[in-house]
Amino acid sequence: MRYIIIGAGAVGGTVGGRLAEAGHEVVLVARGAHAAALRGGGLRLTTSEGTRTHRLPVVEQPAELGELHPDDVLFLAVKTQDGAAALDAWGGRPVTGGGTAAERLPLVCAQNGVESERIALRRFRHVYGVCVWLPANHTEPGEVSAAGAPYSGMLHIGRYPTGTDETARRIAADLEKSRILAPVVADVLRWKYAKLLSNLANSVEAVTGPITGDEAGEVYARARAEGEAAFTAAGIVWVGDEEQRETRGDRIRLEPLDGAPRGGGSSWQSLDRGTGSIEADYLNGEIALLGRLHGVPTPVNDALQRVANAFARERRPAGSMTVAELVREIDGDGA
Repeated sequence: MRYIIIGAGAVGGTVGGRLAEAGHEVVLVARGAHAAALRGGGLRLTTSEGTRTHRLPVVEQPAELGELHPDDVLFLAVKTQDGAAALDAWGGRPVTGGGTAAERLPLVCAQNGVESERIALRRFRHVYGVCVWLPANHTEPGEVSAAGAPYSGMLHIGRYPTGTDETARRIAADLEKSRILAPVVADVLRWKYAKLLSNLANSVEAVTGPITGDEAGEVYARARAEGEAAFTAAGIVWVGDEEQRETRGDRIRLEPLDGAPRGGGSSWQSLDRGTGSIEADYLNGEIALLGRLHGVPTPVNDALQRVANAFARERRPAGSMTVAELVREIDGDGA
């Protein structure tokens, strides 16, 4: 199978680089300065084993590839807010032998939140969800680092909305050979909802910096409590902390990487790169949506969504708000 990595950032770049190292055919899809750097100097992937440069095909638009192959896998790793545009661009591409990508090819959605797969299923017939646990960083064009060892991460994969099949097992086998653990599960949404709860901290980290003190931890705890209340009201089941610990255990450890940037998570990286957008609408905003649908107040997540979006829109520096200022915003004194 050929893997077309749509969004060769932190997650996509790590997956693409690891697949290439294992001998798989990989095409990277990127934009702007990142695409130029990948074309000019290759993908510089730093892991605990050191830094390797992968010179892989790079495209910005689907037309640059021509017809797609029947054994292509579209691996969608852009942020959810950019997903619809990517799906529009790729869905109608012809596949050798007839039909389009949306009709024939597997689409693997590797994003935080739970909305990307639903957006994809409107266009694509064969959608696979992924619960991403892959600590990686991408802040400079052409460079990606992943601190997990001896595996770069764990990607639970399954058909969306439920089930498994041979395609999921083949993709998982390729990932496993590429130093990425990939359990195949029939209930991938249960894993993704659990990850969503942890991702409610992303906005806190993005605007105030690493969550190290009790005050920032309390903000996250309040946001998570709202999330669990909204899930319960909506009848949503998620994987508990104990099951997550049992599954991941000590199979992946985080190691310091010489020369690699030590930034924050995906939302922090969006602000640090000045992209102008952030995924808060699909993280804290998902809880706000469920709260409105099911009568659960979500003031903390409402405020985190609002503040994070303002930071992205105004291109304010990541981590430039104090936790005390954020608390005032949440409690109504900073409006």
